Amino acid sequence: MMTFESSSRAWMNAELDMLRDTARRFFETECAPRQADWAKQQHIDREMWSRAGELGLLCAGIPEQYGGGGGSFLHEAVICEEQMRALVNSFSINVHSGIVAHYLLAYGTEAQKQSWLPKMTRGEIVAAIAMTEPGAGTDLQRIKTTAIRDGDHYVINGAKTFITNGYHADLICVAVKTDPQAKAKGVSLVMIETRDLPGFRRGKLLDKIGQHGQDTVELFFDDMRVPVGNLLGEEEGRGFAQLMQQLPRERLLLAVGSAATMQRAVDDTLAYVRERNVFGAPLMSLQNTRFKLAECQTQATIARTFVDDCIAKLARGELDVPTAAMAKWWISQTTCQVIDECLQLHGGYGYMNEYPIARMYTDARVGRIYGGANEVMKEIIARAMDQKV
Repeated sequence: MMTFESSSRAWMNAELDMLRDTARRFFETECAPRQADWAKQQHIDREMWSRAGELGLLCAGIPEQYGGGGGSFLHEAVICEEQMRALVNSFSINVHSGIVAHYLLAYGTEAQKQSWLPKMTRGEIVAAIAMTEPGAGTDLQRIKTTAIRDGDHYVINGAKTFITNGYHADLICVAVKTDPQAKAKGVSLVMIETRDLPGFRRGKLLDKIGQHGQDTVELFFDDMRVPVGNLLGEEEGRGFAQLMQQLPRERLLLAVGSAATMQRAVDDTLAYVRERNVFGAPLMSLQNTRFKLAECQTQATIARTFVDDCIAKLARGELDVPTAAMAKWWISQTTCQVIDECLQLHGGYGYMNEYPIARMYTDARVGRIYGGANEVMKEIIARAMDQKV
């Protein structure tokens, strides 16, 4: 079995190893056994957020002065790897800690940080980000949700869809148009506290082909009034730039999770073919099986090496948008290909939900869509190539 705590990973250290052990125990012993129940109800039990907070698994990369773990992206990467390796995707720590918390850290006022980050760290509130709309996904300039100022409040109208963590979310970072006539320069980010908020409504839990335990919902805003002080960045029209600045970190987290899932698929399949007999011998003894697994392990190793290089670049402040896009599209695409090969080696059992490879097959597919569709990632890379002299 290939492990992610390998000493060959230059960025690992003793502190991160201890965090990995904590995360692994939590996801394997407290979460993985409940995945089937969560899949049926389409969301996790609310107390799991508080439990993750108790163990220091939320906002690990947020400074201690705001209640966070005082770590870095490295800590978040370790938690992400262990969550995806355990196939626990029924709640998104990435969205809560790796995305929303860092929007607050980067653009929030001191009052906003002190108000929300400590509660997020403890799991007292759950955070989500609402960008996608029924008619606007990757192209965020086309969003139609409006936030029109009326005195000391914004009046927000519109709808969002495919919102991860949306069922439990107490705090949502919403992409809105503060200037409906402008394109990118009209986009702003506004934080909303959902509890007892008039005009805020959650839609049904969405029925997806995979990640059934992950609560994904629609959100509706009908003349919803939010204090002007909830604007991120203290100036309207900066939302699109804020989103673009955070994308390398967000897309790298997706790549980190995909790489961990890919390795899990190979490990599970290796264990299966060693035990499964075909024509009187272990399936692993057949050349086709050995060659296919050799190909899959090579791809998983390349993915892990690419991820490690990107992590090191991000830690040095050198990870650019095109490289993060490369990691996101290639690793998510390759993960789907590797899982497909591994499912084939399971034969008919690979199509049975009792085998993890079947769940991996449907769960991984969205990786090529969310965080920016892979076709958009290629366009980002191509534009960067075209600008080179």
